[in-house]
Amino acid sequence: MNVIKAKDRKELDAKVPSMPWYVEKFVSYKLPDLSPSSLLEYVRDYETFFSWLMAEGLTEAKGIRDIPLADLERLRMDSVDNFRMFLATRREHANSRTTVARKLSSLRSLFHYLSQIAEDEDFYPLLKRNVMAKVQMKRTHKPKDTAAKLEGKLLQEHEISEFIDYIYNGYAEDIASNKQAAYFHRLNKERDVCIVSLILHSGLRVSEVVNLNLDDVDMKKKLAYVFRKGKNDETFKTPVYFRQLAMDDIARYLDIRATRYRPAKREKAFFLAMANGKTEGERMTKRAIQEMVMKYAKRFGKPYLSVHKLRHSFATDYYTRNDLYKTQEQLGHASPETTQIYAHLTDKTMAEAIDRDAGE
Repeated sequence: MNVIKAKDRKELDAKVPSMPWYVEKFVSYKLPDLSPSSLLEYVRDYETFFSWLMAEGLTEAKGIRDIPLADLERLRMDSVDNFRMFLATRREHANSRTTVARKLSSLRSLFHYLSQIAEDEDFYPLLKRNVMAKVQMKRTHKPKDTAAKLEGKLLQEHEISEFIDYIYNGYAEDIASNKQAAYFHRLNKERDVCIVSLILHSGLRVSEVVNLNLDDVDMKKKLAYVFRKGKNDETFKTPVYFRQLAMDDIARYLDIRATRYRPAKREKAFFLAMANGKTEGERMTKRAIQEMVMKYAKRFGKPYLSVHKLRHSFATDYYTRNDLYKTQEQLGHASPETTQIYAHLTDKTMAEAIDRDAGE
């Protein structure tokens, strides 16, 4: 099991006992089909919902674990609407429309299981009335809408190499007067360039980069072997190609990995970081990679650039040279509909290419 899934499984196992018995039953039912990370999101959503039920006086239970099924059966549509409003407008951690829709979808899954699948000892549904069945789930975004939001916020073809070069050289000039920042840049620039280059030349997700081990990267075949999102077969890693352009950046990092970060012999992580007070490098975290990219992006003049937008940048560039299904396979999308984002993003690029050809 990869590092993130193992961590999420541990947190899931710790949270489930605090849930009502019927949520434990639901989690057990879903465990073979969903990853621990997905189920943990479900349980966190249920925690928010049950806490809201108690705060609103819609249950007399003193704790989440004690909320009976009967209280769920008595819920009315106006209660669901109030919960939706609570999610969207609460003072702390107000949720976007997409997040609200996802949280309601989590509830629909639980209520569907309790009313349509799970049975009591007399073969009757555990939940006799399912108010969530009345909730209309509108699509929160279409590929075209997502593409519109991303337009102008990705690296264009020429900017990909410019951004990588900036991390390696230009950033040092910009922060030369800051001795501490300059020191950490000298320490980590080969690693940072390698991470960014690998994503921009393969489209790997940040979680896939975090979980990379040394023996997952095959330099001869230009392959990285990763556990793809949503696939639960822990015995199989998917091979993902990276471009020749990433080879030098990867090689430079590997040359200094052992001497610069001094990892323990048992440390298999490909990307390492030296935490404060530590003498041995350990696996770099997802947050550290995200913050690293934002640091360079801000100085580069593209403060809206994130790790995920690096993946989008690769995908847009890749799609202009390949078809939809090759792009889907390279990115590890479950559905070609997700990949259609890049068809919309490249409409303008392809139109410009036609005009350039006509002018030649």
